[in-house]
Amino acid sequence: MKASRIAAVGALAGSAVLILSGPAFAHVSVAAEGTAAKGGYATVNFKVPNERDDATTTKLEVNFPTDHPLASAQPEAIPGWKIDVTEAKLDKPVELHGEQIDEAVSKITWTATGDGIAAGFFQKFPVSIGQLPEDTDELVFKAIQTYSNKDVVRWIEVPQEGQEEPENPAAVLALSAATEDHHGSSGSSGSSTASDESADAADAEAASNETAASADTSDTTARVLGIVGIVFGVAGVAYGVLAGRRRTNA
Repeated sequence: MKASRIAAVGALAGSAVLILSGPAFAHVSVAAEGTAAKGGYATVNFKVPNERDDATTTKLEVNFPTDHPLASAQPEAIPGWKIDVTEAKLDKPVELHGEQIDEAVSKITWTATGDGIAAGFFQKFPVSIGQLPEDTDELVFKAIQTYSNKDVVRWIEVPQEGQEEPENPAAVLALSAATEDHHGSSGSSGSSTASDESADAADAEAASNETAASADTSDTTARVLGIVGIVFGVAGVAYGVLAGRRRTNA
């Protein structure tokens, strides 16, 4: 009996924990496909669950950070959703591919053209973003979720380290350490390989030219020596003939 009572109490406690913790997990969140390295680019998914049993999610607004603006943000087309991208002037221009950008995406809005997200389902909204900042460890995206019954949930409370998660937390994207190739060092590596191959080819050509030059020099030397030998041979024959005549005359 005691064992069964303990098991029952444990099951009730576990159920209570799940019930209490459920809402904390059912909020708009953001996660990268792969890694989101500082200074690089990433594709992120805004995951939106439907928390209503009697309504569908028909609209999502995601506000982009203004303290760390992103010069590029391109949403992926999603069937059944209309997408609006809003840009705003930046207080401080940012540099992208060598150009000064004074505007950046401030908000992306997805509006359902059909039923939206039904009860018991969720939807992912992919966006390609960059260039990610290098002076922060995370980006905060405040979102607003609208239901078909006109209910609005504002996921805008910024979680604080060391404190309990707020009731309506904003979506937070954690950034990983910068990688050596996020500025295109892979392309540099290819250039380096090409340079090495060019250098090898140049060395091979130089060696070939040197061998050819050496062969030409040897051939010329042989010819000169041959001519000199012939001259000396002719001179020797002439000297022998003259000497013979002198002895005959004597």
